[in-house]
Amino acid sequence: MNYKLYLYVIMTLLSTYTLSGINFDKFMKKNKIIEARILVIIISFIFGYILTNFISDFINIARIN
Repeated sequence: MNYKLYLYVIMTLLSTYTLSGINFDKFMKKNKIIEARILVIIISFIFGYILTNFISDFINIARIN
């Protein structure tokens, strides 16, 4: 299960990179730059967690069969 830690880091960084292409300024109030960045970080952690669990479960299912 040591690979799961690496997956968390990689998927979180990948999610952050991917979400940086979205303009959150249109969804946020004006002059709320810090809040928009915090939102991107939180969403990145959520996506990183979901993607890591998906990949980990996929690997475990592939080992069983």
